[in-house]
Amino acid sequence: MISRTTELHWTYIQQNIRSDCANIDKILEPPEGQDEGVWKYEHLRQFCLELNGLAVKLQGECHPDTCTQMTATEQWIFLCAAHKTPKECPAIDYTRHTLDGAACLLNSNKYFPSRVSIKESSVAKLGSVCRRIYRIFSHAYFHHREIFDAYENETFLCHRFTRFVMKYNLMSKDNLIVPIMEEESQANEEEEEEEEEEGGGGRAGGPRRRRR
Repeated sequence: MISRTTELHWTYIQQNIRSDCANIDKILEPPEGQDEGVWKYEHLRQFCLELNGLAVKLQGECHPDTCTQMTATEQWIFLCAAHKTPKECPAIDYTRHTLDGAACLLNSNKYFPSRVSIKESSVAKLGSVCRRIYRIFSHAYFHHREIFDAYENETFLCHRFTRFVMKYNLMSKDNLIVPIMEEESQANEEEEEEEEEEGGGGRAGGPRRRRR
């Protein structure tokens, strides 16, 4: 059974998302005194919920006969862990299996009996969930770009997820193959150039500010 405390945490996250889904820093900033393990857990629940929305969008064109494997770039083919022995799955089946598996784990009383504090051994499982559900983003980005872009423009979900896993070291940067950080860096540089041109007449040679 989910505690009232958990519902308050989840509601707090959802309220910040509804208020301004582009304000990722605010969404990821925990309230004072918040247990970090619980905070990561609640965000991961929210990511899975919103990824179901992306999965629904993908069903329109991500068919088993066209996307026969869960792939991203040519170098990445992912095996589905939902089977007794991990094996290849059509991408849409992999997506469903992965989200179902994540929901089962996150709702498990064995690993998450308390939502007030979470054991380190259980927190360690969150990284594995992150790696698997990230593959849904990467497949959508490289094979269903229009759907990915439309959903991302509406939710900023992949941006938020990328910042989340980097903030809490839940994934290796080498595995973050959707170029979200590069796009953010480029956008920041363009914004800074515009500010310099407006404020200083485009003067050259001055130090450039970097935003994090």
